Amino acid sequence: MFGLEELGLTGLFIGTFLAATILPFSSDALYIAVLLAVKDPVACLVTGSLGNWLGGVTTYWLGRLAKWEWLQKTFKVKPETLQKQKTYIDKYGVWMALLSWVPIIGDVIALALGFYKAPAFWTHVLLLVGKAGRFAIWTAMLTGAL
Repeated sequence: MFGLEELGLTGLFIGTFLAATILPFSSDALYIAVLLAVKDPVACLVTGSLGNWLGGVTTYWLGRLAKWEWLQKTFKVKPETLQKQKTYIDKYGVWMALLSWVPIIGDVIALALGFYKAPAFWTHVLLLVGKAGRFAIWTAMLTGAL
């Protein structure tokens, strides 16, 4: 991804952070490339998880700062879309953070959890569990070791 795999663990951290914040790409390909190149499953798991988690936490706090009117005007988000998201957040709460690793919708989930003021501590904990879990599965599948 953009030559980040050539930077090893540093590139992995940067890439997984950015993938969970502003850049619309999946960090999976980068994670796999670095894991196979570095051959250090524990370092890759910790680095990738921390980068992706901190990116998710950043996205959560950006959501906390967002205003309803601003989202409607700037991103042309319809009021019914925001209301639909609120229904899911009200129903499932912080548990939705476990799905923050899912491509495309994961970042939206983190943003929505912040926007609708889900409790920060538990959201952050479950963001970490979800994101680290995804990388743990990749690590186990590709190396058979953790």
